[in-house]
Amino acid sequence: MNRPDSIRPPEGKLAVLLPGMGAVSSTFISGVLLARKGLGLPVGSLTQMGCLRSGGKQVRMNEYLPLAGLQQLVFGGWDIFPDNVYDAAVHAKVLEASQLEPIREELQAIRPMKGVFYPQYVKRLHGTHMKQGATKADMVEQVREDIRTFLRDNGCSRAVAVWCGSTETYVAADKVHSSRRAFEAGLLKNDPAITNSQLYAWACLQEGVPFANGSPNLAVDFPAAAELARRHEVALAGKDFKTGQTLMKTVIAPALKARMLGVRGWFSTNILGNRDGEVLDDPESFRSKEITKRGVLDDIFDAEANPELYGDLFHKVRIEYYPPRGDAKEGWDNIDLVGWMGYPMQMKIDFLCRDSILAAPIVLDLALLMDLAQRAGCIGTQDWLSFYFKSPMTDPGRSPEHDLFVQNMKLKNALRSLMGDEPSCPPGAESYD
Repeated sequence: MNRPDSIRPPEGKLAVLLPGMGAVSSTFISGVLLARKGLGLPVGSLTQMGCLRSGGKQVRMNEYLPLAGLQQLVFGGWDIFPDNVYDAAVHAKVLEASQLEPIREELQAIRPMKGVFYPQYVKRLHGTHMKQGATKADMVEQVREDIRTFLRDNGCSRAVAVWCGSTETYVAADKVHSSRRAFEAGLLKNDPAITNSQLYAWACLQEGVPFANGSPNLAVDFPAAAELARRHEVALAGKDFKTGQTLMKTVIAPALKARMLGVRGWFSTNILGNRDGEVLDDPESFRSKEITKRGVLDDIFDAEANPELYGDLFHKVRIEYYPPRGDAKEGWDNIDLVGWMGYPMQMKIDFLCRDSILAAPIVLDLALLMDLAQRAGCIGTQDWLSFYFKSPMTDPGRSPEHDLFVQNMKLKNALRSLMGDEPSCPPGAESYD
């Protein structure tokens, strides 16, 4: 990333628009409001608690970068259920009632706009708070009007959108996604390959709102969206928040590869009881998630380069809906290794984590960093944000990076370049090769 001629200062209010205002969004919003009052720490957020080296010393990111402050954020979004954010947080059972009480009135004042919802893409949910329209083009126009109205009514100077909605059934890119013209024709014809998330993303891009995709949905990673982003000079990022089990894979797999240890099998099971777990209980929605979770090991190990170590890898991923756990998910991995002279070994990882607690700081960082990218004139896919995603989007012809530590270095070097500083290593030395 090159230093821009100028970066517009983060003046005025920043609207953070969230398609999907359930467990993740309510946890994120509640945490920011608590941090504003000094009642909680934004743990897990690089922009608020992370540092990078500049000028020979460690500097806090929110001091080094011209980011919007937490006090400037205004929250809004869409949902297919009418619950205000307080009720959504109570229903999600992520944060304790004692934490929600000091911010109850603020949360109750945040009510979702009616959602865009075609049920064939999320079969396990049955919404009651939905837009109506004859065509998908009508739906896009309604979302665009929502954005304009929200900015006007809340006195916001700009907006950023982060998808926090459910995982949709798997949809592959089709002819309708090949160009802006084809996509717009498809909107008028209600093309079945155009999903709910694509409608939100298309509306945001047309309104000049940068869009980060926190799900495995085909939301913006197709040629028509890239073309529209260039036309309106908008930043994009995605996809699928990297929170629990996959976060561990992007740490452990690079370590095994670095030591040239073979891997014969990697069996991954998740149990999860929140709305996301219920949605993923549908095989078609799980298929979308499976693809992003499975691709990580393929790219890190690169069986073509090391067939004797990884050519026979059996990788199995499962997600089980288990209501008693609620938002407290469990990611269990069994790894069958091969060491010196072919001797077998095993590694077992049991990550008892909290889904929305891990996702909330990612939403905050993406909102602030996407806004920074937009003000700096960065257009299209922001692959330097790969650190936050299971299946990082890249420009055509570029391979995604999955190693967490390489991703972290790329993120910080991109920010240094943005600010006119030298990267911490020479160009091209960001990977092990």
